[in-house]
Amino acid sequence: MSSTDLAGNPVAAPSPVPAPGRPGSPGTALAAAMLGFALITLDTSVVNVALPAIGADLRAGMSGLQWVVDSYTLVFAALLLSSGALADRVGASRAYGAGVVVFTLASAACGLAPGLPALLAARAVQGAAAAVMLPASLALVREAYGDPGRRARAVSLWAAGGTLAVALGPVAGGALTTAWSWRGIFSVNLPLGLLALVLLTRVARSERRPAPFDLPGQLTAMTALGALTFAAIEGGGEARWALGTAVAAFAAFLLIEARRRHPMVPLGLFRNPTVAVAVAAGSANSVAFYGMVFVFGLFFQQVLGLSALGAGLMFLPMTGLLAGVNVLSAKVAARYGARLPVVLGQAVAVAGLLGLLTVDADSSRAAQALLLVPLALGAGFSLPPLIAAMMEAVPAERAGTAAGLLNAIRQTAGALAIAVFGSLAARDMATALRTSLLISAGLLALTTLASLRLPRGRG
Repeated sequence: MSSTDLAGNPVAAPSPVPAPGRPGSPGTALAAAMLGFALITLDTSVVNVALPAIGADLRAGMSGLQWVVDSYTLVFAALLLSSGALADRVGASRAYGAGVVVFTLASAACGLAPGLPALLAARAVQGAAAAVMLPASLALVREAYGDPGRRARAVSLWAAGGTLAVALGPVAGGALTTAWSWRGIFSVNLPLGLLALVLLTRVARSERRPAPFDLPGQLTAMTALGALTFAAIEGGGEARWALGTAVAAFAAFLLIEARRRHPMVPLGLFRNPTVAVAVAAGSANSVAFYGMVFVFGLFFQQVLGLSALGAGLMFLPMTGLLAGVNVLSAKVAARYGARLPVVLGQAVAVAGLLGLLTVDADSSRAAQALLLVPLALGAGFSLPPLIAAMMEAVPAERAGTAAGLLNAIRQTAGALAIAVFGSLAARDMATALRTSLLISAGLLALTTLASLRLPRGRG
């Protein structure tokens, strides 16, 4: 098989050779990786429908609820930049196992949190563990499957594990919150974490690769993302200082990465058109999907007066088809290449977002639930081939770094969407709903056009 170097030239991509001494199979590695990704996405979708209950119990306002989501997502996004290199350095299987252990323990701490500060701290630890797990899980898939076609299908199944968790999350979260308490939503992570660890014992050890840790780059990246999110959530006079800090930290980050011999984010990656398009389109996808789940979760409960379970059931038509669409998109990409499903999926999502502009408090419940479906179908159809195309566009030794970079920027986009859309919702829900829809549709329309630059056919 072959891949491309940073300049886009074909290079050989060696098949990883697992270390001897531990049994393993591609199917077991894929199952373990899918479960980890499911844990990460389940945590996000479960929490969204429980936010009003968390706010009432812990006396948290809108900014507090935004931080419940973004304290996880922000740490997750910032540490993803270096956790991909960590997966390469210590081996994907070791990094994955450590991440699952910490994530499971932090989930228990979330469920036992006595107040908002403790919950936010535990959520941040969850985010750090998830940052280690995600690129390591994707690297496990790449190591397990040497053939590009089988790997593309495996990546789609990996993504399907996450989308299935997204589908189950709102309903499970709503049911647990309604029948018990918001604290119950974190308990579902405990048995899943244990199962992931059991599966990991049957996976071959991953090869270690040299990957220096970039501490200055990591610190400036975290400062930039944290300050930018603070400015978007808190607003007021302090927002200007936070925004200035974010700009200065980001400039320092770019300068550091350009001058380091072993940067955390190799800026040369972005000279590859496939990488640039994948990052842009993946970010727009996250803004639209996670931003809408956040806003409509609040809309269903605060405006329509639905229970947490009722809000979760409103998302069921939207999320229930995601896993099947992920698998279908892999088949289409295998036959026609990544460009067709990526462009088509984003176009469908844009149409869905524009259709949602007709939703208001007087719309029928069935219409509200069904109008969310095109957004999910479009996002689910475009994302797996987008990820697979980017993974094929980088050499094998950059797999962990590329996975971390793509998902870090996607998670950052989602965190900023929640920060901005939540601040709008704190002022006026109706205005927030329409503004967030227009922003999301505009971004996806731009990346739909940009995706026409992806290679034609199967490459």
